[in-house]
Amino acid sequence: MSKEILVNVESRETRVAVIEDGKLAEVYVEREERVVGSIYKCRVSNVLAGMDAAFVDIGLEKNAFLYVADALPEVSEISHSHRQPNVRIKDVLKVGQELLVQVMKGPRGTKGARVSARISLPGRFLVLMPDADNVGVSRKIESEAERHRLKKAADELKPKGFGLIVRTEGEGASEAELREDLKFLLRMWNRVLEKAADVPAPALVHQDLSLIYKTIRDVFSADISKMTIDSPVDYEKAIEILELSSPRLRSKLRLYDEPTPIFDRYGIEDELDNLLRRKVWLKSGGHLAIDQTEALTTFDVNTGKFIGSTSLSDTILRTNLESVSEIARQLRLRDIGGIIVIDFIDMLTLGDRKKVVAALEKELGKDRTRTKISHISPLGLVEMTRKRTGETLTEFATEPCPHCHGIGRVPTAETISLKAERYLRKAIAETNGEAYYILANPDVAIRLIGTEGAVVEEMERRFKRALYIRSNALFDPEYFDIQPGNMVEMDREMIPVKEGDTVECEIIQNPFTELPRASAWYEGFLIEIPNGGTKIGQRETVKIEKVSRSFAFGSV
Repeated sequence: MSKEILVNVESRETRVAVIEDGKLAEVYVEREERVVGSIYKCRVSNVLAGMDAAFVDIGLEKNAFLYVADALPEVSEISHSHRQPNVRIKDVLKVGQELLVQVMKGPRGTKGARVSARISLPGRFLVLMPDADNVGVSRKIESEAERHRLKKAADELKPKGFGLIVRTEGEGASEAELREDLKFLLRMWNRVLEKAADVPAPALVHQDLSLIYKTIRDVFSADISKMTIDSPVDYEKAIEILELSSPRLRSKLRLYDEPTPIFDRYGIEDELDNLLRRKVWLKSGGHLAIDQTEALTTFDVNTGKFIGSTSLSDTILRTNLESVSEIARQLRLRDIGGIIVIDFIDMLTLGDRKKVVAALEKELGKDRTRTKISHISPLGLVEMTRKRTGETLTEFATEPCPHCHGIGRVPTAETISLKAERYLRKAIAETNGEAYYILANPDVAIRLIGTEGAVVEEMERRFKRALYIRSNALFDPEYFDIQPGNMVEMDREMIPVKEGDTVECEIIQNPFTELPRASAWYEGFLIEIPNGGTKIGQRETVKIEKVSRSFAFGSV
């Protein structure tokens, strides 16, 4: 089986596609800011005795929060009961003190990140914990014999002054593999210490590569023919990781630098759109209906347009067998976990049922995520479970439909804005215009503009094109229009206000800003209003103070 990995990196989203024999097999998406898991050299800004916590400067916009328990060294289960319960933050930290911390939770809203001085570095099989002294094995490894073997191996490998945990992925790993993983983690920790010694606080000393790092750690192995990344920066970081962890795989890494977006080049984009649909067609003409509920996910197999050629039982068996490979594929693609019920078409003979179950077990054997299946029932139902690793693709990329009160789901405005950004990149490659006009629903347009124009300005820098983003309240949220044009003409015809103008408009709350900041749309043109928070929902006269291509600043 030929396997390759494609990585698409954008400013707000990273996507990874795993291709097996020319077909999309797995897809992973990440939109969070790459902060969680990163290690910073910080400086203590404020010690709060009343909260037993401190605020530390790690170099981000807001100071991070460090609780006293997270500032103390890790302890083993044996010594845990001997920890002094009356340790206070003022006994541990002083204003101006510098130390290494790791981000546990990213900044959200008005809150800064939460950090811990208990640093942990995850590898493929192990987690290394500097300044700890305990050894553990993942509770998800159920075999007592295997747990004992791994515990013994970890005890022998553990360096003095470090803690070590065997991850779930370590099940079945040889002692040599564990030793190589530990060497990689120790090299990584030494590089953290070297950088921390060279830079003044606050500073980032180790950035968790997040999705790309996890892909290299968990997916990129000897059976992968190549891994292609379309970002030069992340390509260089991937090289750095491979040189530390798996130098033999370095030759399989590729940089994609063609003008056509990488997912369009390989035909992935259309397949991703189909992953949000309920119905999946089979080659024969049959289809699957996939429904996700809070309790479980169901797959309903239907013959559809397939009428067969010999007998009814043969038609049913062939449809069920064909559906098996697609069901296993959809489980991986959509990352569906939890309880799963498959409603195969009723089969009359025990032999046919055994063939279908055997085929399903074989296909699920290709899945890296743990699965368990039961026997098929007389009704043609198969109950199974698949380890839940997080949100499914549907949960991640969609939200309850506001028009049907949650009965169905529609793509989020963020998902549509990211899609528009990809279409813009494709339009630039095809038309090579100097400026582009983007018309979208207000919820999508405001995300394309971003807080104080941060998103559109970043796109203009990256694409080296002038962008004019406008809203149309009559547009369906999923619809947008992108047109190339002349920058001089667009400046003259498409900016409806100039500095000093006064306009009447309805004040709205901007989802990306906090009160008293607000916004307004004027002829589809966004106006940021720092003092408009008390006027939300009212029509007010606004004076224009500063004008850009896609937005302006004004005041009530």
